[in-house]
Amino acid sequence: MRISDRYIGLSVLSGTLFAIMLLCALLVLGNLFKEIRPLLVDMGAPVWILWDFILGVLPVSLIYTIPWAFLSAVLLVFGRLSSDNELNAFRAAGIGLTRLSVPVLLLGILLSCLCMWLNIKVAPEAKRKVEDIVTNTIIQDPRSLLRAGVDQTRIRNVKVDSEYSRGDVFHNFHIFVMDDSEDSGIGGAYIHADTAETVVDEENKQIRLKLTGAYSDGPAGPNKDFTLLSEELEWMVVDYSDDVQRKPRPSAMTNAEIDRFLDENQHLPEKFRARFVAEQWRRYTSSFACLAFAMIGVPMGIKARRRDTSSGLVISLGIGALYFLAGSVLESPSEDGQWILWIPNLACIALGILLFRRARFR
Repeated sequence: MRISDRYIGLSVLSGTLFAIMLLCALLVLGNLFKEIRPLLVDMGAPVWILWDFILGVLPVSLIYTIPWAFLSAVLLVFGRLSSDNELNAFRAAGIGLTRLSVPVLLLGILLSCLCMWLNIKVAPEAKRKVEDIVTNTIIQDPRSLLRAGVDQTRIRNVKVDSEYSRGDVFHNFHIFVMDDSEDSGIGGAYIHADTAETVVDEENKQIRLKLTGAYSDGPAGPNKDFTLLSEELEWMVVDYSDDVQRKPRPSAMTNAEIDRFLDENQHLPEKFRARFVAEQWRRYTSSFACLAFAMIGVPMGIKARRRDTSSGLVISLGIGALYFLAGSVLESPSEDGQWILWIPNLACIALGILLFRRARFR
């Protein structure tokens, strides 16, 4: 290994690690403030749940931060080499641009392999873990659902209100069930109870409200209302069984799970199957972002001859945003047409080859 390989390779690697820490901090903190506030404030979750949330969000963030950080480091390092005339010194020593780019390309391949492992295996499991945090918090303390009213994101179209609580019992309890279906023609319902107590049904994996002195008023069908008086009434709040909780979402499924799901559901509509196949292809294509960025980062860094260290980060953020945006927009409605997801990678490689040929003679 030449001294130039160690010099350039370590410079790019150290810059990449620093940029990863910076970008991960921004993305993780953004998700933390957005998602964790309802758990800590509205539901009174323990503070240690922050650690579980960070561990769940971090692998998903790394999918985007590693390519962005790598591109930033390549732009900054080769921009500095160009502005300090170090590239001219390497050329005078008989080391061309192509040879100088070898450690960058090798590092891009290694980081692409890391991103592929994160995309295929780690990130889908991490997304499921983040989703389970809310459910586990509710199961451990069912009363957390009622501290500040039931949020629409927790239980759709349901609002609750109580006058006061003593221990686990809520008094003068109101439940408003809204029906947002325009085609049903039924409307909402209202339940009032003197007291309400949360009960966990571990056998059926449900959380129920045990209502006493209950009064229920609502529609039983179009143009037909019902009224129900009951001394005791149970009302299901949350169903956390596997059949309900595990909805088929491709982003939260590993590639092996997607293959198994498609094999077990052969009669799914073509458009629905294409979403799952596109998710598999997207994981492979986005994993090679580091290699694609290595092709365009070296010549762009040389061409810009940037004098400051901030412009390289700005340019890398712009290129990375366009790359991942194109990858999310390009999606074929059929299973056989998902090859179009490779277009951003091919475009970066083609542009990189063109810029390389021009940069060799600068």
